[in-house]
Amino acid sequence: MDTRSLQDFQDLCTFDVFKSFGHYYGYGVDQQALIDQEFKRIKGVTYLDHAGTTLFPESLIKGFHDDISRNVYGNPHSHNSSSRLTHDTVESVRYKILAHFNTSPEDYSVIFTSGCTAALKLVADTFPWKPMSNKEPGSQFCYLTDNHTSVVGIRGATALQGVGTISVSPREVETRARKKTQTNGEEECSTPHLFCYPAQSNFSGRKYSLSYVKGIQSQQLYPACEHHGQWFVLLDAACFVSCSPLDLSQYPADFVPISFYKMFGFPTGLGALLVRNEAAEVLRKTYFGGGTAAAYLVEENYFIPKPNLASRFEDGTISFLDIISLHHGFETLQKLTGSMTNIQLHTFGLARYTYTVLSCLCHSNGKHVAQIYCDNDFQSIAEQGAIINFSLLDCHGRTVGYSQVDKMASLFNIHIRTGCFCNTGACQHYLAISNQNVKSNLHAGHICGDNIDLVDGRPTGSLRVSFGYMSSFEDCQNFLRFVVNCFVDKPLILDQTKLAKLNSAAPIEPSSSFHLTSIPSDQQRHANGQINSPSPDRMAVSEVTMSKDGKKDGSSCTLTNLFIFPVKSCASFEVTEWPLGPQGLLYDRLWMVVNENGVCLSQKREPKLCLIQPVVCLAANTLKLQISGSEAITVPLDPSLEKSDLRTSQSKVCGDRVQTVDCGEEVSAWLSEFLGKPCRLIRQRPEFLRDMKFGQGKGIQDNVSIPPIGMNHIQQE
Repeated sequence: MDTRSLQDFQDLCTFDVFKSFGHYYGYGVDQQALIDQEFKRIKGVTYLDHAGTTLFPESLIKGFHDDISRNVYGNPHSHNSSSRLTHDTVESVRYKILAHFNTSPEDYSVIFTSGCTAALKLVADTFPWKPMSNKEPGSQFCYLTDNHTSVVGIRGATALQGVGTISVSPREVETRARKKTQTNGEEECSTPHLFCYPAQSNFSGRKYSLSYVKGIQSQQLYPACEHHGQWFVLLDAACFVSCSPLDLSQYPADFVPISFYKMFGFPTGLGALLVRNEAAEVLRKTYFGGGTAAAYLVEENYFIPKPNLASRFEDGTISFLDIISLHHGFETLQKLTGSMTNIQLHTFGLARYTYTVLSCLCHSNGKHVAQIYCDNDFQSIAEQGAIINFSLLDCHGRTVGYSQVDKMASLFNIHIRTGCFCNTGACQHYLAISNQNVKSNLHAGHICGDNIDLVDGRPTGSLRVSFGYMSSFEDCQNFLRFVVNCFVDKPLILDQTKLAKLNSAAPIEPSSSFHLTSIPSDQQRHANGQINSPSPDRMAVSEVTMSKDGKKDGSSCTLTNLFIFPVKSCASFEVTEWPLGPQGLLYDRLWMVVNENGVCLSQKREPKLCLIQPVVCLAANTLKLQISGSEAITVPLDPSLEKSDLRTSQSKVCGDRVQTVDCGEEVSAWLSEFLGKPCRLIRQRPEFLRDMKFGQGKGIQDNVSIPPIGMNHIQQE
């Protein structure tokens, strides 16, 4: 090893060197300016415990405060206007959660819980465990040894039911894999089994392959390949989703527990269980609380649950204000960072740089300063998250107790995490702690979470630093300088072999990305023959021969006026003739005004909407909104003509879910100024067709040439 001066180390800890190694950094703005604006409270603090909880930005809290100050949110179990607003806002948040994970209500349901642990317990309590019998095998509860305590704790529920337990090392999952073989009676075996694993280890930051999901479900991977029955996968995503994008359309795990404070820093005490709808039917819930019953009797054992999955499993009144705050969490995260892919690139770049420099540090005698616990060299963003787990060593190679390091770090206002991080399996694996050692340590007085860091000179835990989306290069500098100043026997030596890896490291590439496909406009689809419009192609004010029940009988009705309502709850737009689209009059009720949480506004809530006059100009391909005495504003009829990227979302109208695109900031500001509160204009996506609902006996007759949509003032002769 070649020696370098302390000045050489200081040169290594410069931003120019960091950038020269091809690391992504920031989100197109000055990262320090972002911190100064949104995280003033951490000035002088080096916060490196984002895997414990990330920090909330000030604009999230301000947006939430302004929201609940402007709006009255009632108990969603009531039916008054404030309660309906709560219900609609909560449903909007559910859609936003699913969209964040690239899925939809058609495939997944969101059950709100008090956190990830409560979501795991819900699965433990409702999964249809089957004890072993003479006729068929019993259920198996299987989990990776590298799992959070709350996952392993499911074992407590299964043990009482006579269910087998299999703990599997990560290596066994793939090395013992084999193709599924057919045996007599296998097809009839419906015994349910559950396999649990983390998308990312909360101990080391190792990312486990998301392909395990389908591999276990198809019984190609161990242990599913050796146990017949139906296999379900629980993917613990709490640690993973804080800094990485998760695509559930590609990796359809059956149960996905998450905690929102790890994503946004606020609110705490709120999580969710994302349940794949195809797997939901196996869950068996016994207790029923307020709001979950369709009907029940107090004097008879009679109970019928509500049909909606979330309504069945969310006992009592949900934490609706906390749930509403999630809208501001998603909006703020998008505004500050742009995407989860950007967060992944930023945080991994900081972690890889810190890992490489830390691994280079040596005492004056050449012994390394840190023992880092990981299974890779931080070369792949698909295999490693923004977590570094390590122990510091003195010049004799002995472990420095984590409590000593933690206390010293506190003097420098550096916040790190110590211990085993509620992951005994990973702690035992990386620190070579045997089962007997764990029992001996307990006998010596050490329990999980205490400050006893060494027993007989052996470490009982380790140190962990983790990065979040607001972490900065200065955090890396402060941490590395702290280690060198406090724990290196001088003069410092740098391991040139490991340092060369930093120079030769391949550029970081995203592990996954999402792309919006182009959306054809209504007019383009009409021109290309993709819209099968009813005949005639245009509706005009004219004489129509039909009876009251819609059947032609010789009597006549005259259509005297024709109106369309382009924007829901706004004024009408009168025409003399108009093209027909796939669901009636073209551009009728395609737009609506929503509040800041994406909830549709109606005249019941905002009477001033009736003063907004929409005008559709087919020739100019624009929708004009005008108010008496004010300057009008226009938006394109076709969202594909927008210059900026489309913001896609989902909203709810009359109980129906509608896929929409946002019409931009300019019209949003115009509407917000007029209505006196933040709101936006959204448009139904051109390719989305909303189901038309009709009561019994009210369906449209096939032989009626003109649909009733948009007809007003029909005068019968």
